[in-house]
Amino acid sequence: MASSSSSGITFKLHPLVIVNISDHYTRLKAQTLHSGESSSSAAPSNGGATGSAPPAPPRVFGCVIGVQRGRTVEIFNSFELLFDPDTHTLDRAFLEKKQELYKKVFPTFYILGWYSTGSDVEESDMLIHRSLMDINENPIYVLLNPAIIHSQKDLPISIYETELHVIDGNPQLIFVKSSYNIETVEAERISVDHVAHLKPSDGGSAATQLAAHLTGIHSAIKMLNSRVRILHQYLGAMQRGEVPLDNSLLRQVLSLLRRLPTIESEKFQDEFLMEFNDTLLMTYLAMFTNCTGTMNDVVEKFNIAYDRHSRRGGRTAFI
Repeated sequence: MASSSSSGITFKLHPLVIVNISDHYTRLKAQTLHSGESSSSAAPSNGGATGSAPPAPPRVFGCVIGVQRGRTVEIFNSFELLFDPDTHTLDRAFLEKKQELYKKVFPTFYILGWYSTGSDVEESDMLIHRSLMDINENPIYVLLNPAIIHSQKDLPISIYETELHVIDGNPQLIFVKSSYNIETVEAERISVDHVAHLKPSDGGSAATQLAAHLTGIHSAIKMLNSRVRILHQYLGAMQRGEVPLDNSLLRQVLSLLRRLPTIESEKFQDEFLMEFNDTLLMTYLAMFTNCTGTMNDVVEKFNIAYDRHSRRGGRTAFI
């Protein structure tokens, strides 16, 4: 890999690509950790030995799409792809299908290259890169480093091109790092700014209010569970004779248990189902309200556009 590119091509990267790659990696990492925890909990204990650490999440792969105008390459979007570790190639059937679908919606977009995650370029990356040269004769490689480095101020994104260099008398393709600029449109700036400033205490968003409410309920249930577990362990130790009997403390525990709702009773089940149905109803009403508001905006825009078209029509508008 060479230090820098000399092609003179200007790369413009949109934030949506970074968000898509980060989301792809985060989802795969969460699934890997969840499956690792499930397998470790299901495995039988071996003499009190601790379970093995969850496996590291594998690399993610996908394609980047956009447009090229002269010496300027603008990367607008990306989509995920499956990777075959045996042949070191991407799923071509799925890639061609996605390319056909994008051509119908965005006829000016075409495949510019591919993306992956990792701290540095690997030797097998050149095999993937060569497999895409029949679609784009000079594809680009977008690499995202998922490691969090708090001292780093630059974005952990690198864009690589390929150049033909003569090494030990043999011509070889090598990766060369290229510089890029972040390019945003108005909609992307608003979305990224909104996501960056989202906080659980933000009163302007219903989603954040719901997240804060659910977080508080989860913390309360977790604390109640831990305290009930402590009482249960203490009563078990008292029953086994490990702790001296304390009648006053037992009366307090009995009074506390009587305050807790009896989950097995029919009254509790009826109240729980009623509250659950009310919550679902409020959620559906909120969704219907949002859909109605969006539909109303579309109708207003259509009426405005139709009204302008009718005015230009002259006699047609009168008829």
